[in-house]
Amino acid sequence: MKVIGKITALENRPTTIDEFYFWTDSKRILDPFDVVVVDHLNDSKTYGVIEEINHITDTPGYMGAYISNDFGDVNISAPTRRIGMNYIKARVVGNTKSIYIPVRDGSAVRLASKNEVSDALGLSGVKNALPCGYIQMYSYNDDERIQLPVQFNGKFLIGPEGAHLNISGISGLAAKTSYAMFLLKGMQHKMSQTEADRPFGDESVAFVVINVKGRDLLKLDQPPEKDQFSDADAERYRELGIEPTPFENVKYFFPHEQDDFSNSYASREYVDELIQDKKGHRFKYTLEEDLENIDLLFANIEDSTGTMESACNYIQSRQGVFANAGDWDVLEEKITEMGQTKRGGDKEITVQSWRKFKRIISKSLKNKMFGSRVVPEKGEVRLSEALSEIRSNDMFVVDIAKLDENLQSFVFGDVIRTIYDLKLGQLTDSEDEIPTRIVIFIDELNKYAGSDLPKGSPILRQIIDISERGRSLGIVLFSAEQFKSAIHERVKGNCSTHAYGRTNAIEVSKKDYSYIPSVYKNMMVRLSQGEYIVQNPVFTSPLHIRFPKPIYFQEK
Repeated sequence: MKVIGKITALENRPTTIDEFYFWTDSKRILDPFDVVVVDHLNDSKTYGVIEEINHITDTPGYMGAYISNDFGDVNISAPTRRIGMNYIKARVVGNTKSIYIPVRDGSAVRLASKNEVSDALGLSGVKNALPCGYIQMYSYNDDERIQLPVQFNGKFLIGPEGAHLNISGISGLAAKTSYAMFLLKGMQHKMSQTEADRPFGDESVAFVVINVKGRDLLKLDQPPEKDQFSDADAERYRELGIEPTPFENVKYFFPHEQDDFSNSYASREYVDELIQDKKGHRFKYTLEEDLENIDLLFANIEDSTGTMESACNYIQSRQGVFANAGDWDVLEEKITEMGQTKRGGDKEITVQSWRKFKRIISKSLKNKMFGSRVVPEKGEVRLSEALSEIRSNDMFVVDIAKLDENLQSFVFGDVIRTIYDLKLGQLTDSEDEIPTRIVIFIDELNKYAGSDLPKGSPILRQIIDISERGRSLGIVLFSAEQFKSAIHERVKGNCSTHAYGRTNAIEVSKKDYSYIPSVYKNMMVRLSQGEYIVQNPVFTSPLHIRFPKPIYFQEK
């Protein structure tokens, strides 16, 4: 490839084993993340990724520039043109023979070929390959432009070598959900191939998607409209090794509702149609089966004294007046009774505490998804029972978008507990049919694993446990949020893969971004839709990737 400059090692800015500087023509257009090559000792090649681009002239100071323009006349051209050039800082990402002696002054710097880019960034010969997008380099010149697909090593994305993905970026432009769905689509397509061609051989994967925004994810199995998806978009999918078709094996689960009460942004006609086609269900919670989950209703409540937790334990163990509570209405009556008298109650739980417990739980229990019994003939299910039947390459979508924050936490907590128990073999005897790995996607993670949540939150404890132990159990969390800095340290710290979309300057100034070079942080505030900066243990450097449009129907 073309030589574009030469190494310059200055007294105060020497080349090192980590970085080097080179000059290039001021008209040469380069971008951060572009890869350059320097021929080095023993016929080896050192690869560098561009981090900083600077322009200098022979002007000694700003006053000289001002005077040379007739003391600040903006309408004239300086009689003598200043000598100028660009100098560029590149970070060393590898050497073909593992020689890390600093590159020498005067060495030629050239653009990398497609194979060299792939080798430099760790994209060559990726095992257990799962598509994660594509990269473009030298895009301002058709003769030099490079575009190549990027693939994750699946074992570093969903285990067992590494697990969990976190996606951050501002609402809308960052397209966090779209990127997560692109990754899941690629994974589902790869897993539908013959066993010899699958990324994980005989291992199986299934997906649980939590819909928290409107009708965004309620038509994953339906093709996009023509104005949403072009032939060029379809060709992009094929270049990445993905068939451009919607998701398969999708089932939808909606909170139960009745009469004029609505628990979903989806129309009643659409939900009834899904139920008729055996693609949808309405889920309920019954006291007999789901009493053990009432602590999830208090996940966002500060309980410094532990009284709410004690009250939950008292009820769950069926002590005192709760021994014979048969349904949610009776349970609520008994809680009211405990707030009026101490008869038969736990002496450590005061009347005032029971009254607070009643105020918190009553609003939630009024929701129609808390029922007395489940009627399968009407498409009704218990969510945990339905989730326990998930099989390889299934995609279960749980709709909680219209529920209030407490009920969203309750349902999400129930999903997490169910998957956890399923993988521990507590929900089914046929363990051979349980998918080897189950990927759970949730947007707005800050609601469930935020750094400001009560430390005793049962959902937070569960998410931390999954982030730390899920890799070995086969439970993988794909999460998204606007601000990564707002997420609990132990959750984001255990993610092996991070994707950064467009964000704001305040966010990138937080300590979570302190190890990212400043030029990359500056790029984060101006990324376009469909662009991400991705980090993964297999990549030798953060990658600026692009991904195609979603391949399912999206509500306008």
